[in-house]
Amino acid sequence: MIKLSSPWVFGGAMALAFGLACLMVMSTPNTAPAQPAAAEAAPEPAPPTGQVYTGAKRCSSCHFKQAASWKKTKHSNAYNELPEKHRADPECMKCHVTAYGVEGGYTGGATPELLQGLLGVTCEACHGPGSKHEEVCKPFLNVKKLSPEQEKVARDSIYKILPGNICAKCHLAIVHQEHPKYEGMKEKK
Repeated sequence: MIKLSSPWVFGGAMALAFGLACLMVMSTPNTAPAQPAAAEAAPEPAPPTGQVYTGAKRCSSCHFKQAASWKKTKHSNAYNELPEKHRADPECMKCHVTAYGVEGGYTGGATPELLQGLLGVTCEACHGPGSKHEEVCKPFLNVKKLSPEQEKVARDSIYKILPGNICAKCHLAIVHQEHPKYEGMKEKK
């Protein structure tokens, strides 16, 4: 007879619960009041081409509330959590540093200020490079409330979220495989 406290039963129950939760989230329509109805929503236009990464510090100069909230997350500290000996490993860096190895991002020849601004999972990891967004939005710096036209100009200059399920590039690999162990790694609670 299998006991209900068996690790296999508990693990199976947790996997089933996780699977059901994922299914519910994926099948539930977005009903947030700030979002337009699916029939009204136009596809998000691609931001201008030829952008380069600017770094979290420059993003936070305008988006300070969002930056303060981000600073409290594990994403902001992703690089600092990585042991020194793994900071040269491309397999680790691609998830712990924004735009690692990407042209215009964290590459050789980038300025120290930019490199510092890309450490961790920063704004541009989700929204893409922000140079054109910064350029397009400069005239709005002293505007308290953007007009709908100004809002559209700002929104169309950067992705709301990068296409291709950017989160899954790091998180799915970790969910379906055990993260490599290293000395000093914090245990999950």
